[in-house]
Amino acid sequence: MSRIIAITNQKGGVGKTTTSVNLAASLVATKRRVLLIDLDPQGNATMGSGVDKNSLERTCCDVLLGEATASEVMIHQEHIGYALLPSNADLTAAEVELINIDGRERCLATALRPVQEQFDYILIDCPPTLNMLTVNALVAAEGVIIPMQCEYYALEGLTALVETIEQVRLTANPRLAIEGLLRTMFDPRNNLSNEVSAQLISHFGDKVYRTVIPRNVRLAEAPSHGLPAIQYDRASRGALAYLALAGEILRRETKAAEVA
Repeated sequence: MSRIIAITNQKGGVGKTTTSVNLAASLVATKRRVLLIDLDPQGNATMGSGVDKNSLERTCCDVLLGEATASEVMIHQEHIGYALLPSNADLTAAEVELINIDGRERCLATALRPVQEQFDYILIDCPPTLNMLTVNALVAAEGVIIPMQCEYYALEGLTALVETIEQVRLTANPRLAIEGLLRTMFDPRNNLSNEVSAQLISHFGDKVYRTVIPRNVRLAEAPSHGLPAIQYDRASRGALAYLALAGEILRRETKAAEVA
């Protein structure tokens, strides 16, 4: 059974897409079968996976509206190793049209059912707003990874996001839980970063991943080449950090299975 994980934060610029693309590639490096879903109309995960979002004939929009199956839209990026459900600005139209559909919050979950068994992990890169696309991701997922920068306003936004996740869990998806909080673009020389990091750990305990993603030039450069950092520069600090994150996620899962 595959694990479906939504990667989300209502705040933009915190490393959601960077995490989605690089975690997908890192899980592939551990021999897992991975599907990455780009659920953001900006299409950054699509471009960062080496696919031109402007030349797509079909996207996630068609999947959500039931006009194509996930299998028909899926692109297998052989050189990267994971499958991709791509998106572009058409996805904005899907959000508007979803309003008129019965069971609109379950469209993604329904669309994924036929392909779930093909993958060990399905990662969903969410838009930086709490809209019907994000709700679809949360209803389809069983876990949520929250990437966040350790800065003052981050904690404020986190409270609202945790409340939203809890609301979705109570009303639409009882399996949903916070998988972990990921500190991104971290600079240990910054006192505020260290203070916020300490606050996160005191509030959320072991929900905070031990792995920390550093500020890294290679991570920033890789998307312009349409590659995850692991393929752009495998020895870079950014690539190694995401490999470490994949390892930590797999260890947590093994531990949870043993307890169960």
